[in-house]
Amino acid sequence: MAARETPTRVPEASVESSAAAVEWAAITGGALAAIGITIILVTLGPGLGLATVSPWSFSGSPPATFGIAAGVWLIVTQWLSSGVGGYLAGRLRKKWVGIRTDEVFFRDTAHGFLAWALATALVVALMTVGSAATVATAAAAQTGTATITPEAAEAARKAVVSFSFYSSLSLLIGAFIGSVTGALGGYHRDDD
Repeated sequence: MAARETPTRVPEASVESSAAAVEWAAITGGALAAIGITIILVTLGPGLGLATVSPWSFSGSPPATFGIAAGVWLIVTQWLSSGVGGYLAGRLRKKWVGIRTDEVFFRDTAHGFLAWALATALVVALMTVGSAATVATAAAAQTGTATITPEAAEAARKAVVSFSFYSSLSLLIGAFIGSVTGALGGYHRDDD
């Protein structure tokens, strides 16, 4: 009987470059595409919503249903934008040669995630500036003092908590979608 040989692990030659693996041009391109898709879908949403409401019928949707539909549309918009931006970030990067498959997968995933993060940060910055301008205009226009009932304050608190939870959940899912589609874009890039 022959003695069973134990395999020896041969160290893999490293040909990886010491240059940075982050390609900001691809990430910025993906982020700008995500913002563009967001603008298109956010503009399309009210048109679709208004198409479902009839001013001549009293059997239309109640305001709560309209609000839920608007929230779902914003979530779908964020997810679609994350997917497109992440895919483009993975697809637009330069082809890496001599790098292990798992490292390429990680880098493509990171590019999709960074495209999502950059797009999200820019949209939040624009929304913050817009909201601050709106609040300043409303405060300047307000002449009387309004009293807020405890019931209204509690309803507002619950709405803010709910909004925060669902926004955070949607952003986490959007980050995941951007990352996965970044890996898919890079995978398709390496097939070329």
